[in-house]
Amino acid sequence: MPDNLTPKTDAAAPDSPPLAPPLTPPFLPFALPDIGDEEIAAVVDCLRSGWVTTGPRTRQFEHAFAAYLGGKVEAISVNSATAGLHLALEALGIGPGDEVIVPTLTFTATAEVVRYLGAHPILVDADPDTLNLSLTAVEAAIGPRTRAIIPVHYAGLACDMDGILALAAAYGLKVVEDAAHAFPTLYKGRLVGTLASDATVFSFYANKTMTTGEGGMVVTRDASVARRVRLMRIHGISQDAFERYTSRTPAWFYDVVAAGYKYNLTDLASAMGIEQLRKIDRFLVRREQLAHAYNSGLQGLPLRLPPAPAPGSSHAWHLYVVRLHAGARLGRDELIARLAEGGIGTSVHFIPLHRHPFWRDSCRLGPEQFPVAEASFACMLSLPLYTRMSDADQQRIIDKLRELLT
Repeated sequence: MPDNLTPKTDAAAPDSPPLAPPLTPPFLPFALPDIGDEEIAAVVDCLRSGWVTTGPRTRQFEHAFAAYLGGKVEAISVNSATAGLHLALEALGIGPGDEVIVPTLTFTATAEVVRYLGAHPILVDADPDTLNLSLTAVEAAIGPRTRAIIPVHYAGLACDMDGILALAAAYGLKVVEDAAHAFPTLYKGRLVGTLASDATVFSFYANKTMTTGEGGMVVTRDASVARRVRLMRIHGISQDAFERYTSRTPAWFYDVVAAGYKYNLTDLASAMGIEQLRKIDRFLVRREQLAHAYNSGLQGLPLRLPPAPAPGSSHAWHLYVVRLHAGARLGRDELIARLAEGGIGTSVHFIPLHRHPFWRDSCRLGPEQFPVAEASFACMLSLPLYTRMSDADQQRIIDKLRELLT
């Protein structure tokens, strides 16, 4: 038999299975919306109804949201929290030359809406414990042109609203709460949105505690503010489309009474929002469970964990933000990269506004003006926190952090 036909005794049997490649764990995103069959069915029903823009479902959503807050407020839906902040400030008469106090540790929308009106945002530093805006810094920033304060409830923990409202009363200022992170958050037994501020604005962006994809809600107890926001959100037209097309008045007739904006929320988004609102208490319970598991599982690591809410208050846990201790074996940027290599997404909240070229240059800002925000930004990262996360997913994140930091 020729050598090339001689059987090879060391060859693998022809029916041996190939070696399986090593399993790669699925990527865990920083955030993920929790959308179920109820939302899908509600949107499909809306599509089939023939009414997809602002209409009956939007009104239902607004009424349900106000009812959730206790029914003593008016809720006006908008297509983003940015739009809501803009409308709230406009309704309160903020205009050219005015100054509005804004935290530097926030998303740019909080400050940019001030510029929409020709006013000037005055950035202030953060509180070292809560990362909410510093009351001391707020009072130091008040000047003769100051007209309003926009406190941001950072990560879902309420600001010191008693202190902010006291300052506002003392200096005759308006207060518009940026509650994009804070639904539902309790402050001393009361839901954010029911406090004594002039308006509160919530966000329903995709990564928030509830979502309509894009969207927001302006909440106020002031009937004149509510009327102005409703008017200005749809071109300054005296009647919205739903009123015109479902009334006995001919549909073509309306009055433009102001130069408004195009900020209305659609019925498609509202249909989804109605279902999300029905689940918000369950969502909150799950977020609290995940936050408590992080608190327990990350003990002993070189991390500063988020502050707990004060007695009588609660945290919405939109974000779970940790800060690395000085001398940790990895810096913030390297830790983010190593977690990503392990299939774990994170984020940073926020790059302070004074570091962005536009705000730095136009407001003539330097890092020395914001020591707390600077020090916090250098070492902070936001860990994944979303209601669809399983206990096993979260344990994987905790284990990876322990592996990298010990």
